[in-house]
Amino acid sequence: LAKMSSKIQRDQLREHVENILQRSLDKPRKFQETVELQITLKNYDPQRDKRFSGTVKLKHTPRPKLKLCVIGDERHLDEAKKLGIECKSMDELKKLNKDKKLVKKLAKKYDAFLASDTVIKTIPRVLGPGLNKAGKFPTVLSHTEKMENKAEEVKGTIKFQMKKVLCLAVAVGHVKMEKEELVANINMAVNFLVSLLKKNWQNVRSLYIKTTMGSSERIY
Repeated sequence: LAKMSSKIQRDQLREHVENILQRSLDKPRKFQETVELQITLKNYDPQRDKRFSGTVKLKHTPRPKLKLCVIGDERHLDEAKKLGIECKSMDELKKLNKDKKLVKKLAKKYDAFLASDTVIKTIPRVLGPGLNKAGKFPTVLSHTEKMENKAEEVKGTIKFQMKKVLCLAVAVGHVKMEKEELVANINMAVNFLVSLLKKNWQNVRSLYIKTTMGSSERIY
């Protein structure tokens, strides 16, 4: 993954990154803008071809402000409270009564979930398929791992998931990052995505990068 894909020249990518960062500086927003990679695929039939999904941990955390929730057993709930990470017990989840609207609301409130290995298997039974449908099924957390490290890992991980359309978008960084950090993250994300595709680069129609509120730059 580290090797730069031959299809995108590093110098050109650097220039595109400079351009979107400059536009963000010219028009500062009241919040930290995310840098997004937008992908359009071709020669791909979402109905017939196997839908792919994969996760990759980027070198530099793309979303440090990611909203995380721990679904935990007693020990993990205590640990989460000490770290200032929002958390929910299984009893709290049971109170949602598998109500689809409430589960959807829960899934919408957070960007990602961690769940104790002691309770993760019972989550679908208690909540139904809601978190899974939202693409936010929890990452498993054991008692031998440090919650702090696991939270950082989740914040640094991006997910490519093929749905019914040929367009995908993932967060690869934010505007306060160094230019080289963004270039490294974009390279890594693009190379990983291409490795997931059946025909690799032949499945890629276009790649764009943009900040949340800015206009996009075509990088491929």
